[in-house]
Amino acid sequence: MTDLTMFDAVVLGVVEGLTEFLPVSSTGHLTIAEKALGLPIDDPAVTAYTAIIQAGAIVSVILYFWRDLVRLVSAFFRGLFRPAHRDHDYRMAWKVGIASIPVGLVGFALRGLISGPLRSLWVVAVALIGWSVVIWLAERVARQDRAEQQLTFKDAIVIGLWQCVSLIPGVSRSGATISGGLFQGLDRVAATRLSFLMSIPALLAAGIFQLKEVPGSGMTAGPMLVGIAVAFAVAYATVAWLLRFVSHHKITVFIPYRVGLGVVLLVLLAAGTITAT
Repeated sequence: MTDLTMFDAVVLGVVEGLTEFLPVSSTGHLTIAEKALGLPIDDPAVTAYTAIIQAGAIVSVILYFWRDLVRLVSAFFRGLFRPAHRDHDYRMAWKVGIASIPVGLVGFALRGLISGPLRSLWVVAVALIGWSVVIWLAERVARQDRAEQQLTFKDAIVIGLWQCVSLIPGVSRSGATISGGLFQGLDRVAATRLSFLMSIPALLAAGIFQLKEVPGSGMTAGPMLVGIAVAFAVAYATVAWLLRFVSHHKITVFIPYRVGLGVVLLVLLAAGTITAT
């Protein structure tokens, strides 16, 4: 990672910020970008850098939902010590927390697989195409007759399990959780908001866990800070845009791009133009 340039950092920051919250897979796109930049995508230091620049995306979603988060955290502690004040916000805080547990457990248990064999462009290509079918089905059967206030603990657990699938590069965390919400009957805006809130503990845990890879990796502060800053700026704009977009559009609009990119990758891999790792 000593040869990671400021240009590389800017490119990876833009890719991270642009794709983290869109249903197109940030990990898949970062893997492709790292390969294009000539970085060893199966190197633990590269995997660590990918997780660490997510800090920019985390800060962006925290700032965007700051009032919601303050309200949820306040309600949680208020309800924890004063049962009479256990309102919707108190229960919502618990639901977001519970929904975030499965991906943490699965991610830790399969960390070697996720940072190793799954970091392959073959996996990314197949997942981009395959999960597009799930997104299409989710929109096809979506009732969208339940708002955020009607989210149950069962919904939170089910959507949390859907998030586990996003550990496969190419699936997309938002694509998995929004699809899961639609399958549960939530309206698209509620499913998207829940996806954003669930991303905070998931991305925080991933970033903190990967910090141990920084010492001895050759990473310098400059490229890390630039990557985080660029990811923050682009991610904030993406979050604001996507929430407005999904109120009037289906997420199936991203399917042609996902499938097209997956097909291009498969052709290039099969032709030997690029290697999988």
